[in-house]
Amino acid sequence: MKMRGVVAKRRVIDYGVKCSFETLLERCSYEPHAAWRGHAAATPASGLFTTRLELIGELDKHHEGESPRSVAESRPVFGDPVTEADVRLTIGEILHKEVAAMNLDNFVVRPHRRVIEKYAKPSAWVALTPEALTELATEVSGLPAELDPEAEEAKRFDLLLLNLQLAQLRSEPAFARLRDQVKAIARLLEEKSTIPMVRQQMVLIQDLQTDEWWQDVTVPMLEVVRRRLRDLVKLIEKQQRKPIYTDFEDEMGPETGFALRGLGEGAGFAKFRDKAQAFLRAHQDHVTIQNLRTNKALTASDLSELERMLAESGVGAVEDIERAKSESRGLGLFVRSMVGMDREAAKQALAGFLAGKTLGANQIVAA
Repeated sequence: MKMRGVVAKRRVIDYGVKCSFETLLERCSYEPHAAWRGHAAATPASGLFTTRLELIGELDKHHEGESPRSVAESRPVFGDPVTEADVRLTIGEILHKEVAAMNLDNFVVRPHRRVIEKYAKPSAWVALTPEALTELATEVSGLPAELDPEAEEAKRFDLLLLNLQLAQLRSEPAFARLRDQVKAIARLLEEKSTIPMVRQQMVLIQDLQTDEWWQDVTVPMLEVVRRRLRDLVKLIEKQQRKPIYTDFEDEMGPETGFALRGLGEGAGFAKFRDKAQAFLRAHQDHVTIQNLRTNKALTASDLSELERMLAESGVGAVEDIERAKSESRGLGLFVRSMVGMDREAAKQALAGFLAGKTLGANQIVAA
């Protein structure tokens, strides 16, 4: 779009070098559902509870008429959720567990005994009417539950992803803003790649920063993000930076094209190497990668299998793989540079090299 002579008033928020993680999560506020406003307390604990209730209500509307899955009778969802029904089941289990953990001897809980006993039964969560959702939001949300405490960052990240799922289901404009917050958090997490538990999720963390991942994103995909990253966000350093607000008027002129340094071919290939390394290290139990790590000879079919794995994983384009093969003098050497060699295999290789030779320490180092 080209604009000439248009005066636009803008408000810029400058967080210094980058927006801090603490600031990102502070934006994850909770606004009670219109029907519950004035009844449900807008606290972090009740915010999570009621937002999950909203998501259940929205999912039930999307699948109205379908046979509901029981929290008690259905098998628990192991691994990543595949369908919205899986997500609905998981949310029901989380909320049922919280209600069941409310101590009726607690003086705060005791006045709500009838409602809590009702929803402490797994069968109560199979199908929730709008009246049931309102009852839970106004009478149960915010009550103390005897559950193991969780990190505040994890709970705020949950709230962010729940709001994102709601925005996706409702096709709300807020989706873009919430998506950008997740992207920013992923960028901060990528800086912690030296931490093993972060490195295990590096493929997902890097994918989240691409526009392609967000095309046709689904509620189950967002639930996977919530599950995999919620326990990692506490590792991000909190930056105590106050935002600087600047108000100014700017006259918008014609568009001008320019090249962005650092975002060219070299930067793209470096990104490919990072993603390939994270993927390969996560699949070190694969027989071909095991052969590489233990210094066993690879066959042509082994190399074809390696190339297939990289191509199908989506870590890079065919051009990236070809460049890796060219620069490393073969795909096998490229992969080995990513995953390293087993210590015992390296010692055996060195012993074989030294066999029958009389070399000094300096000669061995030089070799």
